[in-house]
Amino acid sequence: MTKPKEVPVAKLRNVCDAAGLGFTTTADLPGLDTIVGQKRAVQALDFGLGMRNVGFNVYVAGQPGTGKVTAVHTFLEGVAKDETRPSDWCYIHNFVDAYRPRTLRLAAGVGRGLQQDMKSFIQRARKEIPAAFESDLYSAGRDAIGEGLQRQREALLAQLNQRAQQEGFTIQATPVGWVVAPVMEGRPLNEQEFLALDAAVREPIRQRREALEADLKRALKEARTWEKDANRRLQTLNREVALHVVGGLIEDLQEKYQDLPEVVGYVNEVEEDIVSNIEPFLGQPQPETSGGPSQAWAQELAFRKYDVNVAVDHSETAGAPVVMERNPTYNNLFGRIEKEALFGALQTDFTLVRGGSLHQANGGYLVLPVEEMLRNLFAYDSLKRAIRDRQIVVEEMGERLGFLTTKTLRPEPIPLDVKIVLIGSPYLYSLLYALDEDFRELFKVKAEFDVRMDRNEENVRNYVAFISTLCAREGLRPLDAGAVAKVVEYGSRAVEDQQKLSTRFSEVADVLRAANFWAQRDGSQQVAESHVRKAIDEKVFRSNLIQERIQELIERGTFLLNTTGEAVGQVNGLAVIDLGDYAFGRPSRITASIGLGQAGLVDIEREAKLGGPIHTKGVLILSGYLSRRYAHDKPLSLSARLVFEQSYEGVEGDSASCAELFALLSAISGVPIRQGFAVTGSLNQQGEVQAIGGVNQKIEGFFDVCQAAGLTGDQGVVIPASNVQNLMLREDVVEAVAQGRFHVYPIGSVDEGIEILTGRPAGERGPDGAFPEETLNHLVDQRLREMAERLRSFARDGGPPPHGEAEDEEAKGK
Repeated sequence: MTKPKEVPVAKLRNVCDAAGLGFTTTADLPGLDTIVGQKRAVQALDFGLGMRNVGFNVYVAGQPGTGKVTAVHTFLEGVAKDETRPSDWCYIHNFVDAYRPRTLRLAAGVGRGLQQDMKSFIQRARKEIPAAFESDLYSAGRDAIGEGLQRQREALLAQLNQRAQQEGFTIQATPVGWVVAPVMEGRPLNEQEFLALDAAVREPIRQRREALEADLKRALKEARTWEKDANRRLQTLNREVALHVVGGLIEDLQEKYQDLPEVVGYVNEVEEDIVSNIEPFLGQPQPETSGGPSQAWAQELAFRKYDVNVAVDHSETAGAPVVMERNPTYNNLFGRIEKEALFGALQTDFTLVRGGSLHQANGGYLVLPVEEMLRNLFAYDSLKRAIRDRQIVVEEMGERLGFLTTKTLRPEPIPLDVKIVLIGSPYLYSLLYALDEDFRELFKVKAEFDVRMDRNEENVRNYVAFISTLCAREGLRPLDAGAVAKVVEYGSRAVEDQQKLSTRFSEVADVLRAANFWAQRDGSQQVAESHVRKAIDEKVFRSNLIQERIQELIERGTFLLNTTGEAVGQVNGLAVIDLGDYAFGRPSRITASIGLGQAGLVDIEREAKLGGPIHTKGVLILSGYLSRRYAHDKPLSLSARLVFEQSYEGVEGDSASCAELFALLSAISGVPIRQGFAVTGSLNQQGEVQAIGGVNQKIEGFFDVCQAAGLTGDQGVVIPASNVQNLMLREDVVEAVAQGRFHVYPIGSVDEGIEILTGRPAGERGPDGAFPEETLNHLVDQRLREMAERLRSFARDGGPPPHGEAEDEEAKGK
């Protein structure tokens, strides 16, 4: 048997050469101007943003911590800065239907100017109109109209009175109007006196009075016509005076906005409304002492309809807007119609319509966290409707539900032209794509952020640029080349791959911030390699309490684990305990026991309902391997039990299948296994050892146990050869291997592993179908044959095998 090959020390950790980075500190380096290591996502973003067709919105998928939010925002700002500024949007009063406010679309920056112009216009109108109506010229015209009407009334009444006197009557004014009363003996008669007259006298008087009443009715009708005419002339006079004041101001606005027909039309409507409703401008404001602030405020409400509500103002926007809405509630997205209390009642108008994120992003880009949006009622459904209809509708949520019965505003919709970018996890993308047909049609572009990238020269430079940018942005101390090299190595360790780097930049940034803290504690002006190591070690220390407790239990013998000697049917397995923020390796004893029977392999973990489906699959694969390897010429007649000793929680995964097989082969053959080794690896039915996860934590977990007990130089770990590329071991482990005090052996097959663990050759089946004598496979094959024959003999004779061969098979093997 040849000496097993160890993993070369150089392959235990991909060390970054600080001297090869080519700089002294990160302060000498330029900042980052691109998205690092996300070529696929960048191409998808570029395509999605360039496609202006409906439905080509973007879903950015990625795990937390990959910096996708910051990266997307930076990318969008880079694209948007060269685009045209979108329009301003204003809500204005609808003079036909006040409950349906209208919209005005104006060039960027014009909305605020129009708002100020209208405020100035109304202020001047409120000042100049009352002055004009207090002028002598207006008073003379108004008095002339009133006096003329009065003279006509007096002349008409005088004429009627003269005729009535001639007929023996008089015309009197009463609370119910003008009446004709008969006169006798120089005084008018009341109705009772008139009815008391003799019928012969009363009848002629009645006929004459009816004729006079008819004449009076016609006269009063003519008087009302004169009053209407006087009112029309007064209104005409009022319009002329108001136009005289307002006309000049209106002309200034018309001239300023002559290139905007919608604004000119609106100004004309304002002019017509003012001259038609001049009364609010003529009212004297009440002092607050007499009416209180509420009354003064109520007087101001009459002039609100002339305001301009600028819902979207791009006067200070550079390029297209990029809006990140981190709390995408329905109101935050689509705006709201606010209300205010007036005399105990809630009222609203178009000036209380508030725009949302969609308004602000219209003509640009809107970034939304999809998980937050799905939590908010109506937000997602309303967003889809807005995208399909290509318009923004501001409405009450109660109206959407159909529950709102009070009268409210229905502002005119605003055309929507925006690119939506949703940010979320790949899992949510899969759910939405599978369950929501609208999602497939409206978000056709997927930009997926990877959690790792190639560790090549270009990406290392980008890593360094990221470090430089973060230090400059957050005011951190610059890192020297040695410190940066450790950060690069940390990036590979985070993804357990020598040829990859982590793109979870939030974790990398936390290490940089912590290293800056320790540099500050040391009074250093720059972050050194020792500070980065300190930051990483302290991060582990803050989270490894459970690991230390388990380590203590092993050292004190509470958890049984051997790191020296040999044992049959017993091997050290390796598992990973993941605490969320920290993962560590935990060695554990795996044992196998065998006896005669037909039960085959029994997984105690599964029987106790502690084994997961993948672990159960791994155990079943062992049966397949044993059948393929040893059952060519005989049945497998054994009853074997496999278990993780002192395991009180669930067991999942197939990374222990190699260790379980080695324990089983040892139990069958009676050949002991070196307890100074631990094993990890997945097995297939061909006997090939497959890669597993958490290889670094598993190796380090067993190393810590061996180091606590004392390294002898005969201890080590057996791992799948395909996992060598994942090794980024701690530096103390690498140092121990370099000194020959610890060993890491890669294996590609079961035979390679069993030779390392037992020190005995595995053996290959010869042309005659037999294994070479004294090899482990020969011992296993012979033992299985003996067990099959004994079980057959026992079944044939109905009793134990002859010659005292009924002793326990496992005991005999030992």
